[in-house]
Amino acid sequence: MRWVNRQVRRSDRILLGSLPILLLVLLYLFMAAQRHAANPADKIFPLPSGMAQAMAALLFQPDQLSGQLLFWADTLASLQRLGIGLGIATLAALAIGLVLGILPPVRATLGPLVTAIAVIPPIALLPILFIALGLGETAKIALIVIGIAPVMVRDIAAHVGALPREQIVKAQTLGASSWQIMIRVALPQAMPRLLHAVRLSLGPAWVFLISAEAIASDVGLGYRIFLVRRYLAMDVIIPYVAWIAVLAILLDVTLVFLSERLFPWAHGTSH
Repeated sequence: MRWVNRQVRRSDRILLGSLPILLLVLLYLFMAAQRHAANPADKIFPLPSGMAQAMAALLFQPDQLSGQLLFWADTLASLQRLGIGLGIATLAALAIGLVLGILPPVRATLGPLVTAIAVIPPIALLPILFIALGLGETAKIALIVIGIAPVMVRDIAAHVGALPREQIVKAQTLGASSWQIMIRVALPQAMPRLLHAVRLSLGPAWVFLISAEAIASDVGLGYRIFLVRRYLAMDVIIPYVAWIAVLAILLDVTLVFLSERLFPWAHGTSH
């Protein structure tokens, strides 16, 4: 049997997917052991024991100034910013994408503007946002929204615009208005695509969040990483990066689960 025809069972997918991660971990442990054998004070490749010791203070010991458990305070602050930014961007993408996809005059008018905004590097707008909105939460959330919303809008608009014309014509023959076509024909078919667009936007959203926190913040995962880098504290940086990866994976898995549960027909399954 050709490999292109081989189907992998769910249990086997988990096993196969974990192998590369396990190999990377083993490679890191080997390199760390080699470097510490040559230099016990090496900071570039900390051993697991060193990372556990450094993280214990952030996890379980309250900060002397704020009284907070820094690791959990950083996590909560970052997730709040990310959640608000993703929520605003998702709602904007759905509303604007539906209108652009269904109404050709609006698409002709606003489409070029959305495209122009989408191609601007969001990081280049960061100084403008900080000057215009200050150094508080608003600028950080705005960067996430501006960074991912235009791309999501274009994706939803293209998906809705590519719906079979027969569906639009059939709805009109039944007396549907443009609003009804948008809500009852386009919206249900756009929802699975919207969740997929959010999944694809998670990576850029994390990049914009960490960039904003690194420049102007006093709490957050990105802030902590850039704060300790000046001390070459890889025993804190590596666990923080790994934690960000875990959070991103959990968010991605949650979106996949919701999409499969809410819209099984979009995945070729039924419940």
